[in-house]
Parts: sequence; C-alpha cells; structure tokens
Amino acid sequence: MARSLNRVQLIGNLTRDPELRYTPNGNAVCSFGLATNRTWTTDSGEKREEVDFHRIVAWNKLAELCSQFLVKGRKVYIEGRLSTRNWTGQDGTQKTTTEVVIDDMILLDSKQSGPNQQSERVEESPSPEASQAEPVKTKKTMSKEPEDVEEKMDEAKRDEEVAPDDIPF
Repeated sequence: MARSLNRVQLIGNLTRDPELRYTPNGNAVCSFGLATNRTWTTDSGEKREEVDFHRIVAWNKLAELCSQFLVKGRKVYIEGRLSTRNWTGQDGTQKTTTEVVIDDMILLDSKQSGPNQQSERVEESPSPEASQAEPVKTKKTMSKEPEDVEEKMDEAKRDEEVAPDDIPF
C-alpha cells in the first residue's frame, strides 16, 4: 500500500504581527507571515541570499497562544502541513493560496537574556478540521532549574491557561 506524507518544518522570523480572528463557530484562527533565508556562494565566489515568505495559520488554543506571544521579528520553529485553498474574490475572480497549517510551534529567541534562557514548545492535536474536540496542548520547557520548570508545568496543566507571568521569557 502506498503512503503519502504532508509535513512542513520551518525556522524563520515573523514578517508581521499575528492576526487573531474567530470563526462563526467560535474557533480561534491566527495567521502570520514567516520569512526563511538561504545563503550560498556562486561559482564565481559571489555570496547570494534568497528569502522565501510563507503564510502560516494556527487554530484553536495554539492560535490564541501565537497571537499572545509572537510579534514581528521573533524567531520561531513551526511544524505543520501544506494546505491549498480556493475562493472567489469580491471582484468575482478565482483566488488560490497555499499556507502552512501548524500544529507545533517553538519560540527560539527570548526576551530574557542570561543563563536561564528557555524554550517553549506548544503542540496541537488533532487537526481542527478533522475533529471538533478540544485540542491537546503539550508544554515542554528546558531550563537549568528543573524544580521551577516542573512547578510551572504543573500550574499550566491545572489552569489550562498560560498566563503571561508563567512564561519565563
């Protein structure tokens, strides 16, 4: 049996602040742009750089977290799948866009500078289109102080909400 795979992993910088909206059903959807850079040297020794721009979409709890913690210029790792949508514009023309629907996001830079810099990983599963069930969120934190991390993870699990004061960066 033949299998297929639709998986995207990107590390880049946000090109604009995230936009958070809600569907008529009350589901949160957040969209933002991500730029990825590639540099290489030509045969003549000239350095070249190429930038690709990606449209990123997050759903439900992950969308709310993205809108809360992401800002233009931040470096993030995202993981998700490619999705192509078609619609008719206001002028009657057919429009098409390809975007990355994410289910995982890790903040790679930190507002805090110092030895206790931390990364936060947020996952969402299953896909919002596949189920109307509440998404599962996993928070993994890395730090030199494991007792504080475990306390914060326990608090986040109890509250199901991540308050800005709970985020260490």
